[in-house]
Amino acid sequence: MSNEILKLEAFPHQTHDKVRYGDTDRQGHVNNIHFSEFLETGRVEVLYHPEQPLHGEQCSFVIVQNNLSLLNEIHWPGVVYIGTGVVKLGKSSITFYQQLFQNDVVVAAAETVIVHVDNITHQSTPLLAHARAVLDKLIIKH
Repeated sequence: MSNEILKLEAFPHQTHDKVRYGDTDRQGHVNNIHFSEFLETGRVEVLYHPEQPLHGEQCSFVIVQNNLSLLNEIHWPGVVYIGTGVVKLGKSSITFYQQLFQNDVVVAAAETVIVHVDNITHQSTPLLAHARAVLDKLIIKH
């Protein structure tokens, strides 16, 4: 799915970030490193929501694979809209598909695999039942 372009409305979770002047580089567009930060905003709102975090006690989520395609430039000033959805759920892993949009143009697409990990043993640990229920609702249907 990593090359499939969707509309923002196709994503079950949508949010946004403000583009900061400090995000720009010498060419006047947003530095590539900030694309990953915008994607992180979308994932963190899902995984670590203050009212309903999805991780177990003494567990966290770690990125084990990230495939990011930079498709267009992002410019300051402005807003970046972030579409986030789930494309696959494993026993302890989640595969997210995300796109970034500015001015209704897709500027990046990413497929990211996240694993639920025990912070003490550093081993993967199964997703909690309530996490699976929340993530099931975020599966992209198209």
